Amino acid sequence: MEFRPCIDIHNGSVKQIVGGSLKDRNDEAVENFVAKQDAAFFARLYREYQAENGHIILLNPVTSPHYPETKEQAIAALRAYPGGLQAGGGITPENAGEYLDAGASHVIVTSYVFKDGQIQYDKLKRLVQKTGKKHLVLDLSVRKKEDRYLIVTDRWQKYTTVELTEQTLDELSEYCDEFLIHAVDVEGRAEGIEVHLAELLGKWGKIPVTYAGGVHNFEDLRLLKQLGQDKVHVTIGSALELFGGHMKFEEVLRECRR
Repeated sequence: MEFRPCIDIHNGSVKQIVGGSLKDRNDEAVENFVAKQDAAFFARLYREYQAENGHIILLNPVTSPHYPETKEQAIAALRAYPGGLQAGGGITPENAGEYLDAGASHVIVTSYVFKDGQIQYDKLKRLVQKTGKKHLVLDLSVRKKEDRYLIVTDRWQKYTTVELTEQTLDELSEYCDEFLIHAVDVEGRAEGIEVHLAELLGKWGKIPVTYAGGVHNFEDLRLLKQLGQDKVHVTIGSALELFGGHMKFEEVLRECRR
């Protein structure tokens, strides 16, 4: 298991939010934590500790008046840790190259490859042509609905009809280097992980997968390590001391590397 650090940027600031609370209207979100430091500060910190393959997520849509300042923060962080961070949020074939040129190891995509609740394989192939498979991460963030994990898009506001299953992972793994999976219903709540989702990801485990959502103590971390069969990587937000929580960054790194 690797610890994959995160930098979530909303309205130009590094934040931790309650995942399901994000709204495009007036750029609203329920905030758990707002950092005094900028995104580049966290990028330099992760570089110092050699915490690799973290992700920067731009939480504002391109249409938001706050998008330019959010993007500026993201680009500065990428330049502070070239090759050490991935970038996601509003990525398309037209702008993916800008983030890769700024130092992103990968770009992270969800919404672009879905339309009317379905995977658009023509758009996915077009994206891969621009980035290359080895530079693409698919974010398959999910919410539970009638005991099924359905992929959600557009800052987790829209349900698709695509269920996260081993077959879905098999099909989509042909186009990407890694998966990032947010358990949206527990994201930002620090109330425990989605156990069944962790089991599914650990059972599959064919390419790198990073799990995000609900880790709030070291018991959760060890449980994820067990259920994920030490193959599922983890990111921690609100529970991390860096973002106002109680889990010390250095101790999390040691636990994951053990």
